[in-house]
Amino acid sequence: MTTEDWVNLGYLAAAVCFVLALKGLSSPKYARRGSQVGSVGVLIAVVAVFFGLQSDDELGNLALIAIALLIGTGVGAVSARRVRMTAMPQMVAAFNGVGGAAAALVSLVEFEQAGQETGWGALAVVFAGLIGSVSASGSALTFLKLQELMTGRPVVFPGMQVAMGASALGAVVLAALVIATGGMTALVALLVVGLVVGVLLVLPVGGADVPIVISLLNAFTGLAVAASGAALGNVLLIIAGTLVGASGTMLTQMMASAMGRSVTGILFGAFSGPSSAGSTAAVGEGRPVRTASPEDVSIMLGYAKKVIFVPGYGLAVAQGQHTLQELAQVLESRGIEVSYAIHPVAGRMPGHMNVLLAEANVPYEALREMDEINPEFPRADVALVVGANDVVNPAAQTKGSPIYGMPILHVDEAQQVVFLKRSMRPGFAGIENELLFNPKTSLLFGDAKESLTKLLQSVKNL
Repeated sequence: MTTEDWVNLGYLAAAVCFVLALKGLSSPKYARRGSQVGSVGVLIAVVAVFFGLQSDDELGNLALIAIALLIGTGVGAVSARRVRMTAMPQMVAAFNGVGGAAAALVSLVEFEQAGQETGWGALAVVFAGLIGSVSASGSALTFLKLQELMTGRPVVFPGMQVAMGASALGAVVLAALVIATGGMTALVALLVVGLVVGVLLVLPVGGADVPIVISLLNAFTGLAVAASGAALGNVLLIIAGTLVGASGTMLTQMMASAMGRSVTGILFGAFSGPSSAGSTAAVGEGRPVRTASPEDVSIMLGYAKKVIFVPGYGLAVAQGQHTLQELAQVLESRGIEVSYAIHPVAGRMPGHMNVLLAEANVPYEALREMDEINPEFPRADVALVVGANDVVNPAAQTKGSPIYGMPILHVDEAQQVVFLKRSMRPGFAGIENELLFNPKTSLLFGDAKESLTKLLQSVKNL
C-alpha cells in the first residue's frame, strides 16, 4: 500500500470514530466511552494529515506545527482537568469560538495561497470565513455572559435592528464581491463584518436561552469546518464538519423544544418584547413563605413512602451530588421509594444533571426524564427541589408569563414540596417562581451541600 492509501484509510478510521463518538454521547451510559473514541479519532486524523502532507512535500514550518500541537494539547488537558462541572458550558463556548476562528483563518490563508480565485472556487472560502467569524465572536460573547463577566440579560439598543440588517446586507455584498473579483481586502472586510454579526446575534439573547445559542453556534462552526474542507479538498474535514453541523442543529431544535420556544423567537424575541430570559421581577418582598429547618424536613422524609429529588444548577454549584446520593441510600434502606426527576435543560446544558449524578454513582435507572416522571408527582409524598428553579416554575402554564409554554416538571402536584435555596432570588430566566409561595411549599435556605449534610444527619438520627 502507498502512503496515500494509508492516509485515506486513516481518514476513514477517524470518520468512523467520530460517528461512534456521537452515538456514544447520546447516552449517559456510554458517554465516557464515546468521548474516548472521539479523542482517538482526532489523534488518528492529526497523524493522517501529517503524513499526507509529508508525502506531498507540502509540510513546512515543522517546528511551528510541533509548538502549536504542544500548546493546544497542554491547554486542552489542563482545561479538562481543572474545569468545574458548572463551568462546562463556558468551556464549550470558548472551544467552539476557537474552532470558528480557526475555520475563518484557514479560509483566509487558503484563499491567498490559491491565488485569490473567483467564481465557485471562492464560494467555499467565503462561506467558511463568514460563518466561522460569526461563530467566533458569538461564542466569545456567550462565554462572557455565562461567566458573568457581562450581564446575562438581553442587551438591546436603539437602532439595533437597523445595525443587524445593515451588517447582514454588508456581508452579502462583500461575499458577492469576493466571489466576483477575488479581492483579498473584500474577504478581510467580510470576516470583520462576520464578527460584528456574531456580536449582534448574541447580544439580544439572555439567561436560559444562552446555552441554546451555544448549540446553534456549534452547528455554525461545524458548517464552517466543512466548508474549509471543501476549500482545502480535505474529505475528513467535510465529514467531521457535517457531523458537527447536523448534530448541533438537531440539539438546538431539541433544546428549543424543551424550553417551549422557537429558535427565531430565542434570537429575535427581545425585539418584540420581554424574553423569557430578560424580564425582571420582584423577588417576593412582602409575600409570606414557609421556612423549615433540617429537622422539619427530615420528619417529612421519614414519614414519606415516595420521594422525588429534583436536581438543578444550584446542586452543581454546591457540589452536593454525593451527599444527595447518600441521603437517597439512607431513605431507600428504610423502604422509601426514591427517584430523580431530570428536566431536559436542567443545569445549563442537556445532560448536565445526568453527568453530575453519574459522578456520585447514582444508578442510571433512577434518573427519570420529564415525560416519564411527571405523572408520578401526584403520588409523591415529598418533592425535594435542590437548586432548580425555572424548570419547576408553574408560571410556564400561565398565559402572559414570559416563559409561557415552556415544558416543566410538575413539582407543584406533589403532596409536599421542599425547596433548598440560597435566597429568594429568581432563577436564570429572571422571573419569580410562584411555587415558592404555595402553602404546601417549605423553604430550607442555605448552601445546597451544607443543607443536605444537615438534612442527612437529621434523617439518620430519626
